[in-house]
Amino acid sequence: MYLNVTFPCSTPQESSKNHLFNEVRSSLNLKGGTLSGDDSVIDKPYSQINDFIGYFWSGKHHCVVKGINLITLYYTDPQGQHQPVNYRIYDKTANKTKNEYFQEMLAEVLAWGLEPAVVTGDSWYSSKANLKLIKNHHLGFLFALESNRLVSMEKGQWVQVQKLVIPEDGLLVNLRGFGTVKIFRTWLKNQPRHYALYQPNDEQWATFDRSAFLTLHDQHWQIEQYHRTLKQVCHIEHFQVRQPIAIRNHFFAAICGYVQLQQLKAADVIRNCYRLQRELFNEVISGFIEAFTPNLEHLNPQFQPPVNA
Repeated sequence: MYLNVTFPCSTPQESSKNHLFNEVRSSLNLKGGTLSGDDSVIDKPYSQINDFIGYFWSGKHHCVVKGINLITLYYTDPQGQHQPVNYRIYDKTANKTKNEYFQEMLAEVLAWGLEPAVVTGDSWYSSKANLKLIKNHHLGFLFALESNRLVSMEKGQWVQVQKLVIPEDGLLVNLRGFGTVKIFRTWLKNQPRHYALYQPNDEQWATFDRSAFLTLHDQHWQIEQYHRTLKQVCHIEHFQVRQPIAIRNHFFAAICGYVQLQQLKAADVIRNCYRLQRELFNEVISGFIEAFTPNLEHLNPQFQPPVNA
C-alpha cells in the first residue's frame, strides 16, 4: 500500500504539528463534528528510559507501566467519518502536563480551520482550566467526571456528584469552579460513571436527552477504537529505534497507516481493517498449499481401522 505522506524526518516535533491534519482535512467535514481528546500508553517494557519512555498509568493494565504516552485529538464529522487530527508524544524534557498538551493541541486545530460543535474527553482532562478554555471558544463539551467532584443544586450547598439522584435525561447542576452543566450517569462493569455536558446555546439544554447523550458518548468511543487499531493493526508498539527523531517518524508512519485504512474503508475498498489484516496472506498461503501438498502425500499419517480385541 502506497502512502503519499511527508515524514517529519529530522524536523523537531514542534515544527511538524500540522502534517497529520493536512493528510486528513480533505476527507473530513471540518464543521460541526465531535472532537475527542485522550491518551494511550504504548507498551515498551524492555526499553531503556529516555526522553519519551517512562512510567505512565495504563487503563489497559490498571497500573503504572513502562512505555510511551501518546496524546491524540480525534475528530468525528457529522457524516460519521473519523480521523486523528493532532497528536503529541509526551516528552519529559518539555516540562508540560498532559492537560497543557491538550490545551495546545486544541488551540492549534481551531487555528487550522477545524470547527467542532462539541469537545469530549475522560476525567483526566476535565480540569477547570480545560473546561473554561472550551467554553471561551464557544464550544460545547462532554467530559467524564471523577465521582468526588463537587456540584450544587442550591447555592452554597455542595455535594459529591456520586451522591446525586440523576434521572435518565440528566440533571442540571452547578459544577464547582465552572458553572451550569448537565450531569449524566452510566454504568460500566457495575461501576457508575458521571459525565458533565455543557452547551453554549441555552436553547439546546432542553432538547439534549438520554438518546443524544448516548450518541455523543458513542462518538467519543471512536478514539478508544483508534488506540486499539494503532496497536493491533498498525503495529505502533513494534520498533527497535532509540533516537527521538526515529521514534517520531515511526509514530507518524503508524498513524498515517491508520489514516489510509480509514480512507480505504470510507471508499468501500475494504470493509474492516481487522479483516484485511487476517486475510492479507490468504492467497499466498493457499498458493503454497496447492503447489506443495500434492508431492507430500507420504507425510500424511495412515490410520488403520480399529480392531475389536
